[in-house]
Amino acid sequence: MPAVFLGVRHHSPACARLVERTIEELRPAHVLVEGPAEMNARLDELLLGHELPIAVFSHYRDGQRAATSWAPLCDYSPEWVALRAGRAAGAEVRFIDLPAWHPAFAERANRYADAEVRYAEATERLCRHFAVDSSDALWDRLFEVEPDDNLAARLDAYFALVRGDAEADAGDRAREAYMAAWVRRAVAAAGERPVLVVTGGFHQPALRALAGIRGSDGIVDSAAQAAGAVVPVGAVGAVGAVGELPFGGGGDGWPLGADGWPQVPAPPAEARAGSFLVPYSFRQLDAFAGYQSGMPSPGYYQQVWEAGPEAAADGLLRTVVERLRARKFPVSTADLIAARSLAQGLTALRGHPRPARIDVLDGLAGALITDDLDRPLPWTSRGTLSTGSHPAVVEMVAACSGDRTGRLHPATPAPPLVHDVAAQLARLGLDGGHGSSYRLDLTDGTDLERSRVLHRLRVLGIPGHGRTAGPEHGIDPVFTERWEPRPSPGREAALVEAGAYGARLAEAAAAALSERTHDAEAGADALAGVLFDTVLCGVGALSEQLLAELAARVGELKMPGPLGDVLATALGLWRHDRVYGVARGPLLGAVIDGATGRLLWLLEGARGASGVDFPRLRAVVAVRDAVLHAPELLAASRATVAGIAQRISRDPDAPIDLRGAAFGLHRALGAVPGASTDPAGAVRTVAAAGPDALGDWLAGLFALARDEVTGAVESGGGDGGSTESLVDVLDSLVCALPDGDFLSGLPALRQAFAFFPPRERERIAGKLLERRGVRGSTRGLLRTTTDPLLIARAGALEENVSRVLSRYGLGAAS
Repeated sequence: MPAVFLGVRHHSPACARLVERTIEELRPAHVLVEGPAEMNARLDELLLGHELPIAVFSHYRDGQRAATSWAPLCDYSPEWVALRAGRAAGAEVRFIDLPAWHPAFAERANRYADAEVRYAEATERLCRHFAVDSSDALWDRLFEVEPDDNLAARLDAYFALVRGDAEADAGDRAREAYMAAWVRRAVAAAGERPVLVVTGGFHQPALRALAGIRGSDGIVDSAAQAAGAVVPVGAVGAVGAVGELPFGGGGDGWPLGADGWPQVPAPPAEARAGSFLVPYSFRQLDAFAGYQSGMPSPGYYQQVWEAGPEAAADGLLRTVVERLRARKFPVSTADLIAARSLAQGLTALRGHPRPARIDVLDGLAGALITDDLDRPLPWTSRGTLSTGSHPAVVEMVAACSGDRTGRLHPATPAPPLVHDVAAQLARLGLDGGHGSSYRLDLTDGTDLERSRVLHRLRVLGIPGHGRTAGPEHGIDPVFTERWEPRPSPGREAALVEAGAYGARLAEAAAAALSERTHDAEAGADALAGVLFDTVLCGVGALSEQLLAELAARVGELKMPGPLGDVLATALGLWRHDRVYGVARGPLLGAVIDGATGRLLWLLEGARGASGVDFPRLRAVVAVRDAVLHAPELLAASRATVAGIAQRISRDPDAPIDLRGAAFGLHRALGAVPGASTDPAGAVRTVAAAGPDALGDWLAGLFALARDEVTGAVESGGGDGGSTESLVDVLDSLVCALPDGDFLSGLPALRQAFAFFPPRERERIAGKLLERRGVRGSTRGLLRTTTDPLLIARAGALEENVSRVLSRYGLGAAS
């Protein structure tokens, strides 16, 4: 008996109407639908009576690979219509595609990602032929606004052209071989009744061949073609070589399950995998928000599905005008009339029998946008809406997108994590609603547990609350937290999706943090953040695993700044943590030792241009703190580190700011025998290189040793002589600078002194007044009416003007 292959575009109202009409006319024995075969035992759950859109969320995780995938469904999805109408017609309805955890989907987050976009040569030729800008406009032109007459034949021709001679990738070949096995089995079981196969159009030509179905004379019955390509069933033929398919089976010999249908590949025993229904939204479906599959503008096409293209066009015009007026964007009745007239004119000019989406959008743009646009209109291509788009364009896209969010039936099963989170929130009194604020005392056991639960939800990406105050790093002496409510759209879906990480909240948070740790692109700064998040979440077992990973990876890092963040975080936790219970841990010690040794090696080999590298300076500070406060953890002795610092401070090829920091580190750790530690002498030497170099060197010094400025040191290098403070030396050097050098060096000098807090700056200002014998307010000296750099530049400008006037005898009399 005949098998009917309907190739469709996902989320197309025209294709959905064709599927519904075909099922009504054929009354097939079986309706086979491209979708996750593991859901066949749960079709009753899928058809409970949800408010669409919804999606089948699938996840897979093992020691080597983690993957998630969505199969979205809305009212006008051909796959959804096939399920609903097929069940209503009494047909046996089944999904026939591989599970989302199969390696065929390894690089695909969306099951229904458009194959024709991946094989775009044919659609590009068609776009040029029909003079349209995008594949979406092409689809509307060929199918959505045309009458439904001969729709199946036109779809066949389109998808045959799109597929052409293109070589499908390994994932598509595996999927098509598996779906063909279902088709052959359904045809054999159907007897004299037809079988309807609804798949993405790209797969349709291959499925006909792979299913081994041939006509007696190679001619398709034209009377049946309106319902699809109908071909007689022959004997099961060879599928063709598709290579070895993971998880077993393939080709003509795909094993059958106990129910007589092709087996659903099971994940490996050591893997965690599953599928659950989640609410979805029109925004997630919209191509302008980054969606990969099917039609853009789901709100608009929902109206096309419900009321037709004419009503959808009128509704879009009204909605855009209402949204713009709500935003105080001036839109008059004349503008609305002009937009409607332009849309109608474009519809006629382009030869569309009914208005297409781009006719309406172009009409609105022509009537409402009078400014020059610096980028193409977004509906001329596929992609996300760019930042800075015209307000009218933003509202047009939003109106097309719609704001509908799906809702699951109350009887829908949920993963164990959803129930565990609800139980923990109730037990800890955190279920007071998403509008509740929480102030937590981290020294209290119950509040600490509340904090850990909220942090676990945060690292899993569950919306609802955000932390507005609390410790930010390992040495932050803060023992309270404050959590404020946050908008929580998609919270239910996020909880279900987080269930992919584990059945219990602590387990799921640990898995999510472990995934971040093993991210191949995670640098030291990201790992330092993971370390502190792990502590905040109280995931003890993972902390050991994470610290072992950090200790191993610090030796591979190449940038001092991020590595310094790791060292500072680990050292702070090792020294001070009393709240989270990780102080003096041995694995923290391994991280500290490894990071310190690696940093010393990187710093001694550093080369670079002028300027101040603040992350690198913070790394030197972290090394200093490790040597001063945790020497027992380090393989390098204090004297060894001081010697390295002294070598860096004298290296003429080292960055000037690092040389200053190394000098400060050398002084902080104690002098190397025979080495000068006189900052005043070092400042004079550096000043010879110019004021810019002096400012950068001082920035490095002040990052490590601010007290050197306000204290008195011996200028003779420690063996006697007159005492002279560094303030005295700097004041003398700066005052001796020519005006041009002073102006060029002032930004670097100001940047260096920014390391001092206000009270210490006042002490320095007091010394400067004292040197000049001036009595006055130090605060008044620091608080100018405008930017000191601007004042200095204004003074230089006045001096230049005076010289020019004097040159021409125009100067003012004395």
